[in-house]
Parts: sequence; C-alpha cells; structure tokens
Amino acid sequence: MRMDLVLELLDVPGQLIKVLEPISALGANLVTVIHKRDYKNEHGKVPVQLTIEGELENLKNVVKRFEELGFTIIEMDGVVRKETITTILHGHIVDSDVRDTMDKINNLEGVVITAFDVKLNGEEESTALINIEADIGLKQSVFDKIAEIAQEKELLVINEV
Repeated sequence: MRMDLVLELLDVPGQLIKVLEPISALGANLVTVIHKRDYKNEHGKVPVQLTIEGELENLKNVVKRFEELGFTIIEMDGVVRKETITTILHGHIVDSDVRDTMDKINNLEGVVITAFDVKLNGEEESTALINIEADIGLKQSVFDKIAEIAQEKELLVINEV
C-alpha cells in the first residue's frame, strides 16, 4: 500500500533526516521525497512531500510517530488535514492579559496559535494579528471562541472571510 503525505518542517539543519528516520525503522519504504527549501510559509516552514509504502499498520505507525515528533501533516492522500486561520484583535490587548487570551484559544482541541504579533501604540489601544493552525472543520469553533474572548475583554475582532 502507498501513502502520500505533505508535511511542514522547520527550515533548520537535521529536520529532513529526523522525518526520514522513522520510515524504515517502522517497516515502511520511502518511494519519493520532494523537499522545496525555496518555498517557506509565513511561519518559516517548508513543505516536504513524501510517498511511502508498506503494510497499512506500518504506515499508520509512521504517521503516529511523525505526530509524536511534532511534525505537522497538512495533507494525507490528497486530503487536507490542517488549515490556517488568521484573525485580528484590536483594543487593550496587553492590559486584558495576552497570556489568558492565548491559553483560551490554545485550549481548543485540535487548535494551536502559531503566531501572535502585537503592534503597540504607546499607551493607546493595540492590535494583534493571530495565526492559528486548526484541524479541518474547526474554523467556526475557533471564530466562536475568539468572538467570546473579544466580547469578554471588550476587544474588536476582525476575522478572515
């Protein structure tokens, strides 16, 4: 059986080797690897396309090991597994406890903040651009949670369309 995967890796030495090691160790074979270092996403990660083959159970173990190692699998056999969500908060972001805001979003299962950039305007209101990675199908839940946080903290929220 064959499986096509697209992973996102940090563009640092050793990442490709780390992702390739579990394949043979868990009884699968590498058929194809395409590593596009010249294309980085907004988080500084590069896509790596892999085709692996082996028994179904071995392939499942490889995928499980990738997840344990913290590699993001964004596509499996042509099915997108993760999506990026971008939102903006405006108001007294720092005064309303940035850490609490981040924790409330990160506490959603299948959701993680990948970037939280705050632009300060002295003592005035500030703006935060938040990039979130979520499992497919969770976008509305993320928007609902952000709206709840914004209402509680009296922040303006601008979601992507």
